[in-house]
Amino acid sequence: MLRRLTLGLAATLLPLAGIAVAAPADAAPAVVTLHYSASGITHYSAQVVQAVKNWDTRLKNVQLVAGGTATIRLHEINGGGSYTNTDGHGHGDIYIDRQQVAQGFDPTRIITHEFGHNLGLPDDYTGPCSEVMSGHGPGTACKNAIPSAAEVSQVDANFANGFAPALATHTVH
Repeated sequence: MLRRLTLGLAATLLPLAGIAVAAPADAAPAVVTLHYSASGITHYSAQVVQAVKNWDTRLKNVQLVAGGTATIRLHEINGGGSYTNTDGHGHGDIYIDRQQVAQGFDPTRIITHEFGHNLGLPDDYTGPCSEVMSGHGPGTACKNAIPSAAEVSQVDANFANGFAPALATHTVH
């Protein structure tokens, strides 16, 4: 107990004095757990599970978990395109458009892409199919739903300092 208190005080006060402090060797980085709810999904439950797995098996600083107090909620809509209302840091509503899926866009890719917005990634419609954030840019032939190494690295960087409180929400398509 005294060791923790001493380490805690040193970690707090020494940087204020301009002295760098390394984390204890036994300190593991904190993983941010984001809870999501797919209760608004009736047609794409298996694709939600796969999209979450596509992120979870690659991320170091974030884990997506179904249930709990969901900060990310998924819904289905019919028309208007898939989109996300999010703060970009783990809070938001994902809307999956059934008409877009009927046009040939892959639902797992769409869901993985929209989770990417909730994890802080922007659209890059000019990007290649190998990037999930290229969204509908590569067309209906693109079925890749695996985030690129660069996308994974950016999400891990976004959450390196933990879970930020909700900010102003914005819409991302």
